[in-house]
Amino acid sequence: MSFNWFSLDIIYYPVSAIMWVWYKAFAFLIGLIPGVDGPSNFFAWALSVMFLVFTLRAILYKPFVRQIRTTRQMQELQPQIKALQKKYGKDRQRMALEMQKLQREHGFNPILGCLPMLAQIPVFLGLYHVLMSFNRTQTGIGRLGLSVEENRSLPNYFFSATDVGHFLDANLFGAPLGATMIQQHGLDAFTEFNRLSVIVVGVPIMIMAGIATYFNSRASVARQSPEAAANPQTAMMNKLALYVFPLGVVVGGPFLPLAIILYWFANNIWTFGQQHYVFGMIEKEEEQKKLEAIERRAANAPAPGAKPSRKKKAGTDSAVAGPSDGAAGAESAGIDEAPSETPPAAESPTTSAAQGGASNRTPRPGARPKKRKR
Repeated sequence: MSFNWFSLDIIYYPVSAIMWVWYKAFAFLIGLIPGVDGPSNFFAWALSVMFLVFTLRAILYKPFVRQIRTTRQMQELQPQIKALQKKYGKDRQRMALEMQKLQREHGFNPILGCLPMLAQIPVFLGLYHVLMSFNRTQTGIGRLGLSVEENRSLPNYFFSATDVGHFLDANLFGAPLGATMIQQHGLDAFTEFNRLSVIVVGVPIMIMAGIATYFNSRASVARQSPEAAANPQTAMMNKLALYVFPLGVVVGGPFLPLAIILYWFANNIWTFGQQHYVFGMIEKEEEQKKLEAIERRAANAPAPGAKPSRKKKAGTDSAVAGPSDGAAGAESAGIDEAPSETPPAAESPTTSAAQGGASNRTPRPGARPKKRKR
């Protein structure tokens, strides 16, 4: 087994390794059934392809969640993006700078929205190459001019030559997993090949893959905000996702091996369930945040019927100081009021009241207190 770092082996070997692990596991389990040959069983290979998809999608779970969050964040920013487009529509350079600023302020990264989709492309190409490499006698795949015996004597990445023979022997009513509905070359490599069986097995899988693609697209479109759905570009993409993509799966099915159609079907099953789970989780988080915000506002609000407390302005306390404050101010200024040595003469009530009212007046800050007349 030779590995070339400067080729696509960096994709082919990991894909082959994951599929090999699942194949060995299912071949062992199915082989426990009396009278069933596990290594060359059609379902052992079919399940290994499906669980290859599930494994890779589980690895890409966190990027998928980021993709969903990025998509929802993009929808929330649509009003601000439209405002920038309206304001800087003619100045593309300024528009790009303002968009980058808006994305930085909200921690928005559009690349994260495309990462899971882009990551699936090399996986699809790697699986396609590995599956087609089981039958190197086909034109354009591997070394040309190989006989059936030579093809079965060569390994295929992580799969040994014995495993290659088991894959070519596996079929369902004469429908090999690596065959296409319109295949013309390399048919001798399969132990059994029946075109009608390939069509009968492949068409239902192909239709189910198209239906699963449609429902995935429909679920994504239904969760879009009204502002995003009103965008002409988004509306066009929605139509492509709802009608063109599912139809493309059905139309392209006859040109693909059964294993690839099965891969597409399994991928859409996983996507449908994962979308339902992730969207539900994000909606619960948003509802929880709303409830917490309501509780915080309720905790900070005054009790029913209570008047809101007003803060005293600075300087009011000094202006409305009591007699004791005036005395304190006098003492701090170093002014002592001399006590009277003789008791004051008897005064009339009117004079006493007048003097009492005057003595109770608070002096201005810093002013010297007036001495009483004897």
